[in-house]
Formats: sequence, structure tokens, C-alpha cells
Amino acid sequence: MIGSTSFLFFLAAALVIALTPGPGILYVAARTLAGGRGEGYASVLGTGLGGFVHVTAGAVGVSALVLASAEAFTLLKFLGALYLIYLGIKTWRGARAAPGLGLVAATGAARAFREGVLVEALNPKTAAFFLAFIPQFVDPHAGGVALQFVLLGVISVALNTAVDAVVVHGATSLRARLLRRPDLVRRLRQTAGGVMCVLGISLALTRRPA
Repeated sequence: MIGSTSFLFFLAAALVIALTPGPGILYVAARTLAGGRGEGYASVLGTGLGGFVHVTAGAVGVSALVLASAEAFTLLKFLGALYLIYLGIKTWRGARAAPGLGLVAATGAARAFREGVLVEALNPKTAAFFLAFIPQFVDPHAGGVALQFVLLGVISVALNTAVDAVVVHGATSLRARLLRRPDLVRRLRQTAGGVMCVLGISLALTRRPA
């Protein structure tokens, strides 16, 4: 059982980390600005599920094995980077073809969900975060180390998901004001695509943790 003091400190630290703008927040904001609230919330659910992939992998030690292998880390890193860049280019090209904001079809939301899962699951930064942050609050003397890791990981993912949902709400409000300005919307979509490409490049430059 996790001590109450340690748990409260974990909650405070995890909340600060969740509120700190990072690749996840920027990605969700970009998807919302590009496709609307439905696509934004779908991407939030996707990145949340992708986070659970790392929680599960960390609990069974898979992430530790990936981070211990330079080849595995590099492969995962470039797969995630290339996928983000692909999404960015696709969004940029779609912005030039779209006459306006339009409506997001159900298939668009489903695609945003799948992309969110892959973007987060293929991000070694997330694996490194969980393995570097969560173990500090796990008490090996209390038993159930894997269960403690999963519990803290789920809480961390839930906090991140809640913050991402707030970001979607804010980005949707901004987007709604642009409904009658198609030229500006087109530039906004292009900016969203550019943000995804930058995130992909940033991921590609990530170094393997020591």
C-alpha cells in the first residue's frame, strides 16, 4: 500500500507535469483546430489509450527492455516520428483542398482516435517518463510493485487526459470564432500540420535515456 504522504506528493507532481505544455497537448490542440471538437476529443481518447499501453508495458518490464536496447529505442523513435510527420503533411495538404471548416464525419473522429493511439504508443518519451517518474513513488517493501506501478500510471494518464480535454474545449472556442473566415482557417489548418511535423522532428531528435 502506498503511503499517504508519498501519494499526495505524487498527485501534486503529476498534476504539474500534466499542466505543462508538451507534445501531447500540442498534438491534441492541433487536431482540434484542424478538424473540430469531435476530432479533438477522439484524439484525446486515443492518446489516453496510448498512454495505457506504456503503463502496461512498464508494469511488465517491456518498456525497460526497449530503453535498454539502443536499436529498439531508435526503431520505435523513428516510427513515431515518421508517423507524426506523415499526419502533419496530410493535414497541410488537406487544408489547401478544403474550402472551409466543414463538419467532421464519424470516420474522421475514428481516424483521429486511431492516430492518437499510435502517436502516443510510438512515443518513447512517454515510456521514458513513466520509467523515470513513477518508480520514485513505488514502495517495494509494501508488495505488489507491478500493481502500484499500474495504479500510479493510470492516475497519471487520467490527469493528462483531463488536461487534454480542457485544451480541446479552449481550442474549439477559438475555432468557432473563425467559421466565417475560410482563409484564416486554411492557414490555421496549415499551422496545425506544421505543429505535427515539428513534433515529429522533435521526437526524431530524442536521445536514448542513459
